[in-house]
Amino acid sequence: MAELTRRAFTTAGAAGVGLLLCTPTANALDRALRRTTQRAVRTAGTTLDQAASGAATGYSRLSAGPGWPVAVRADLVEGKTGRDDRRTALGAFVQFTDLHITDTESPARFEYLHPFIGSAHRPQETLGTVATSALVKRVNSLRAGPFTGRQFDFVMTTGDNTDNHELLELDWFLTTLNGGAITPNSGDPNRYEGVQASGNPEFWNPGTRLANDYTKKGFPQIPGLLEAGIASFTAPGLNLPWYCTFGNHDDSVVGTLPEGIPGIEGWYTGKYKVIGKDESSARKLGTAIQQGKSVPLAELFGGGTIREVTPDPRRRPFSTSEFVKAHLAAKNTGPGPVGHGFTDANSDGRDVYYTFRIAPGVTGISLDTTTQGGFADGSIGLAQFNWVEATLKRNSSTYYDFFGRKVTHSVTDELFVVFSHHTSGTMGNLLPDARHLLDPRLGGDTFVAMLQRFPNVVAWVNGHTHLNKITPHVGKTPTQSFWEINTASHIDFPQHARIIELADNHDGTLSVFTTLIEADAPYAVDYSARTPDALASMYREFSYNDIHANLSHVGEAGDRNTELLLTNPLS
Repeated sequence: MAELTRRAFTTAGAAGVGLLLCTPTANALDRALRRTTQRAVRTAGTTLDQAASGAATGYSRLSAGPGWPVAVRADLVEGKTGRDDRRTALGAFVQFTDLHITDTESPARFEYLHPFIGSAHRPQETLGTVATSALVKRVNSLRAGPFTGRQFDFVMTTGDNTDNHELLELDWFLTTLNGGAITPNSGDPNRYEGVQASGNPEFWNPGTRLANDYTKKGFPQIPGLLEAGIASFTAPGLNLPWYCTFGNHDDSVVGTLPEGIPGIEGWYTGKYKVIGKDESSARKLGTAIQQGKSVPLAELFGGGTIREVTPDPRRRPFSTSEFVKAHLAAKNTGPGPVGHGFTDANSDGRDVYYTFRIAPGVTGISLDTTTQGGFADGSIGLAQFNWVEATLKRNSSTYYDFFGRKVTHSVTDELFVVFSHHTSGTMGNLLPDARHLLDPRLGGDTFVAMLQRFPNVVAWVNGHTHLNKITPHVGKTPTQSFWEINTASHIDFPQHARIIELADNHDGTLSVFTTLIEADAPYAVDYSARTPDALASMYREFSYNDIHANLSHVGEAGDRNTELLLTNPLS
């Protein structure tokens, strides 16, 4: 069977936007796409078929560029010929991550820091709910994995479901995934009150031409866009079960500040919104947040240019307990399951991790890697670490103890897929968690070493970094290796979700297929239209052109559409 390795083709530019280096490269890509089509059951609707393409400089309109072929990753074990004909599916699911459903009119935001922290303000963020609904529509239309043809077992969203820890954002997020009417507006029901209608030149105001970096780049003027962005619409909702993992933006103010700041609720629900600071103050605050230093809260909350907005009690920040209970509420069950992974045992908000059945013989483990001590990165508490270890032991007939000694016992084997918000490389924040003050925190390297003691672990799926990156973790023996699959966000370009299929090749190896998908919205934008499809298209285009966009987050070929080979620990 002919294969495409991760080095077999290149595309021009770090963004992989479809501009080919030369004719031989174009021919190689065409051949690779043909081989991918021959191996797949169906490629339509995925980035195997086509992907957003644009220019690398200036304001770029998008179009449908060539698809990305499957890259075979044999870092852990070589593939054997004929496996496409032998393969049987073990499970298939879709990963959403970093949706960042945002109340852009909230006083509890620091958009004025965006020159120093690009994520503080995004020109597309007002359109987040309708754009996420377009991603939901894409999943509903696909129904099954492109390489195994297995119907999706579920969707998992791996954290940062909300942007700023607000009850209103939580309601919009739940309704977007479950289906129903949404009015993505807060404060005054009749007008938009965020920074994009403020006249402040720090921000792109689509209804007013201002002398700023957005205008210099070529951002268009689109009168009525904000009014359309806050208008009511009906979200279709997923038509298959979905599960939820907790992220740092679901955990704390702007995903960064420590929990329990005195007076914070009044700031969220009040009428004063800071929309500007002098450059020196903004730089000081941005540097403190970025470098993990102590943040001068009084300076963050007050002073500068103030805009009065309409107070709204629905903006109140939620507790972890309220987050879990909202998922458990009957009105939010949607396509199920009740609680979306969370159970009554999680409802006190202390331990928001759980296991669930992916498919027969395959178990999912959803972690909580956040800490309410502050800052964006995470870690894992010792009690949760021990719980994961005990969970793996229960269904691993062979594993290795702390000293590397092989242990066997008589239990029913399961394969395991781990889910978390943070990656192994972003689990270095060891600040105590307010929910478990006496519980020591452990970093990513320690957690990887523990997972490598259990051959039945095949993959760790996560988000947080807003980039596509797939990392092989090589163990001391072939069976002790696993794949870490990190997927880009749906707030920043490249705005991806990922299909993941697990298959037994019946030759001593397993394959994990990963296929990126984009929202079901046209690549070409019609600025005069105000339909949900048109708004979702604009959301994508604006994210591509954001003055802070990092187009390299699309990843290399081996981080996108892949076949990840590993030794089958049960063969």
